[in-house]
Amino acid sequence: MKIAILGGTGPEGSGLGLRWAQAGHQVIIGSRQMEKGQQVAAELQARAPAAAANISGMDNLAALDGADVAVLAVPYSGQERTLAGLEAALAGKLLLTVVVPLGEKAARVWRPPSGLAAAEEAARQLGEGARVVAAFQNISAHHLADPDHAVDCDVLVCGDDKADKQVVIDLCAAAGMRGVDAGPLQNASVAEGLTAVLIGINIRHKVKNAGIRITGIG
Repeated sequence: MKIAILGGTGPEGSGLGLRWAQAGHQVIIGSRQMEKGQQVAAELQARAPAAAANISGMDNLAALDGADVAVLAVPYSGQERTLAGLEAALAGKLLLTVVVPLGEKAARVWRPPSGLAAAEEAARQLGEGARVVAAFQNISAHHLADPDHAVDCDVLVCGDDKADKQVVIDLCAAAGMRGVDAGPLQNASVAEGLTAVLIGINIRHKVKNAGIRITGIG
C-alpha cells in the first residue's frame, strides 16, 4: 500500500511511517516544503536501512499522487492550512487523521468553537464525499520511532464507513497495535479528549507512555 503522510516530519507521523515502511508499505513523508520531507525521509532511511527503499520524501501535494491512503499528522493549529488546496487531490481518497486539538497547556483538551471533533472539521473542509477516519489519537509518539518497542495501547478507530475503518485497523496491526472499531466519526471527539487525560496521567505519574486497553473483546 502507498501511504502519504501529510505533515509526516513530526514525531508521530514519522514514527508511524517508519513502522509501516518496515512492514512493507510504501511511505511518502510529506511536508509543506519538499526539502524538509526529503530530509526526514533520509533520516528514517538511515535508521532503517532494510526499509530504506520503502521511504521517500516530497511536498504534501506531490506525496498524494497515486497514494492509496493519506495520513494527516499535523498539530491542530495547522490542520485547516494543510488541507487547504488539497481538496481535489484528496477527493475520493481515504484520509486517516491523527490530529488532536489541545490547549495551551498540553494536558488540557481544547474544544474547537465549531463544537465538532477535529476529524469532523477535516471532513467538513474536504466536502461531500470525503472519506475521513480518525485513529491513533491516544498513542504516545515517544516509542513510535522504535519499531521494536511494543506499544501498550489500543487504537480507537472512528469513521462512518466500515470498509475504510477496516483499512485503518489493518494499518494499526502493521504498526504493531490493535485497532478497535469505536463507531462513527462523531465519536472522534471522545478519542481526542482522552488524549488530554493520558497526557495528564503522564505528567502526574512521571511516565511518557500512558495508554488505554479495551477489555471484553477478542
